[in-house]
Formats: sequence, structure tokens, C-alpha cells
Amino acid sequence: MNKTEEEGREKAEIIHQRLLDKFGMPVWRVPLPAMDELVSTILSQNTNDVNRDKAFDSLRARFPTWEEVRDAPTDEVIEAVRIAGLANQKGPRIQNVLSQITEETGGLSLEFLKTYAPQDAMDWLLRFKGVGPKTASIVLVFSLGLPAFPVDTHVHRVSGRLGLRPEKMTADQAHGYLASLFKPENFGPDHMNIIRLGREICHARKPECDLCPLQDVCEYYRNIT
Repeated sequence: MNKTEEEGREKAEIIHQRLLDKFGMPVWRVPLPAMDELVSTILSQNTNDVNRDKAFDSLRARFPTWEEVRDAPTDEVIEAVRIAGLANQKGPRIQNVLSQITEETGGLSLEFLKTYAPQDAMDWLLRFKGVGPKTASIVLVFSLGLPAFPVDTHVHRVSGRLGLRPEKMTADQAHGYLASLFKPENFGPDHMNIIRLGREICHARKPECDLCPLQDVCEYYRNIT
């Protein structure tokens, strides 16, 4: 381990503990089976949690099984998920993923991925159009118990301001990079607490630095003071 990596891991450990002290141990919403989580996370793209959940519930109310979703008329699936936004993309995307998984595995379950090495499970999910590193990581860490560090817009912004990752690193690149800094057993809680920091304090515009417990390890704060 070189000095930069060691410093990054030390900073990650400070962030982990400070955010636990600030926010406590976060609890993921009701855990979903991996297939449900995959569809839910596709629906979550470019929308908020409330509309994601409404779209998911609407889809399941109209089509109680994933086989029914897969085989339904596409316009009915689009209508069922309309509240999530971008329904004309998300509806066909969900159906295509369900069809491809059926073709490859003979069914609609992702539980078999628990037996895969984490990177192999990640690579398997990333082959599907519309499933990027964030979606795959959420399925892995929260439904399958495999180590993965999801990076959404909040995690990307906050990690950049803290100087935890290279400034020009993309969100897709940051998944593996941040996973190398945080401890695998803390990936889920750290992901959620960094999101909470981003939503409540480290806003995209006008961050409330005076309320932040990470001032002394934050590059952004150091540069504005």
C-alpha cells in the first residue's frame, strides 16, 4: 500500500466513524429480493424515492409476478411505471432485462449470484442494458450481501469535496475506487450516511459547512476558509 492509499483509508475510517456519531447506524428500507431490488433501482434512476416506490407498487399491483411483467404488453408496463418518469425507457428496459435473465438462467431469480465472487456477480449484472455500476452495486450489497460500494450523485459530490477521490474521477470509476478505501463490512452504512450528509448538509448549492462534522478532513472547506 502506498502513502496515498494509506491516507485515503485513514480518511475513510474517520468519515465512517464521524458520520456514525452524527447520524447513527442507518437502516436500509425493507430489504427486497434481488430481482425486486433490480427493478426498483432501475425505476429509481432520475427520480426520487417516493416516485420510485409508487411506480414499483403500481407495477406489482398490475402484474403480481415478474413473469407477468416480462410478458405483458409494453404499453401497459409503461403506463404502470409512468410516475417514475422516463417510463418509455424504463418500461421496455425492465422487460428486456427480465427476458434476458430468463433466457440465460431459465427463471427469474438472482439468488444464484450469492455463490459468485463479488466482481463476477458485478460483471454479470453489468451486461444488461440499463444496469450500471450503481444499480448493480445496490443489488449486490443490499439484497445479496456481497461487498459493493454504490455511488450516486450525493456520494460522488461529497467524496469529491472531501478529497477522498481524484477530482476528475467519474461516478462509474468511483465505485471501485471508494470500495478500496472503506471496509467491506461498512459499505452499506457508509453509502447511506454519506447520502444523508449530502442531502442534509453538503448540498450541491450552498453547503452548510458549519453543520458538518468533517470540516477538518474536507478539502472543499479548507479551500473556502
